[in-house]
Amino acid sequence: MHEALFWDKAEGGRVHCRLCRFFCQIADGHSGRCGVRVNRDGVLYTLVYGRSVASNVDPIEKKPLFHLLPGSKSYSIATVGCNFRCLHCQNATISQWPLSQKEIPGEELSPKEVVAAALAAGCRSIAYTYTEPTIFYEYAADTMRLAHAAGLKNVFVSNGYTSTKALEAIAPWLDAANIDLKGFTEEFYRSVTGASLAGVLATLRDYHRLGIWLEVTTLLIPGYNDDDVQLKGIAGFIVDELGVDTPWHVTAFYPAWQMQDVPPTPVATVLRARQIGLSAGLNNVYVGNIPGTDGEATCCPSCRATLLERNGYRINIRQFDAGCCRCCGSRIAGVWA
Repeated sequence: MHEALFWDKAEGGRVHCRLCRFFCQIADGHSGRCGVRVNRDGVLYTLVYGRSVASNVDPIEKKPLFHLLPGSKSYSIATVGCNFRCLHCQNATISQWPLSQKEIPGEELSPKEVVAAALAAGCRSIAYTYTEPTIFYEYAADTMRLAHAAGLKNVFVSNGYTSTKALEAIAPWLDAANIDLKGFTEEFYRSVTGASLAGVLATLRDYHRLGIWLEVTTLLIPGYNDDDVQLKGIAGFIVDELGVDTPWHVTAFYPAWQMQDVPPTPVATVLRARQIGLSAGLNNVYVGNIPGTDGEATCCPSCRATLLERNGYRINIRQFDAGCCRCCGSRIAGVWA
């Protein structure tokens, strides 16, 4: 066990975890909502420090991050556990593991070993992903400091529920994040994820305020979050609160975990969502999980020249050089160097 960060003692031997926006009050001998932070004799410990259940070399576009070192590789790690209960989770076997199993699995992989493996694989970043990185915050934070010292970028792929204090503390080492904005009603968030829309929006505002490069993803689930009201709400929030340069990824749903009876997203729905985002004023709205569409290219917001073409994870640089459009010279928002 490794003593956790961001907690206070509470009455009756309880501890108050302040890492994510659930702010769990945890009795002695019990764990928080994530299942991997436990109160032992009035001290909060993390059970997943250095216990990796996944370590892979991925294209950065898989995160998806389209405006951070395009075409590069990212060393991706995860532990078990999550603070959300998403009915459509694609990694439920590891994210929800602590809910049904007592022992915490994982390969011993220290922060130093993660950085060494990333460098050996020719990666330019480390992604904390697959499950929710907030719940293995201490492990991620120590790795991120070493990664920066070695010249690597750090990336969160997150549900967007990190507390303000925790995000502020890690911001100096966190270069970019892709945050799921899963829907745009409180009812959707409560019924599908067990969380609160207001908490996610507050976290997105924190990311923007702290200057961390941000991209947003919405998985379109038929009958749940694919109506025009929610899609226009998400697009409007991004434009008004995060800025028109923030990429929005609208992706197709396929049946998973407890949503096996929900049909895949029609292509027309994804294209409609993309058009809603573009009409709202966003410079780049990307289509995901549907190969062969024209919604994967990065275009110049000024002259609309095609800068980067994508076909899955393959990149073709056309009119793009060091963060600038070769046609008109406009700077393109992102992390390019």
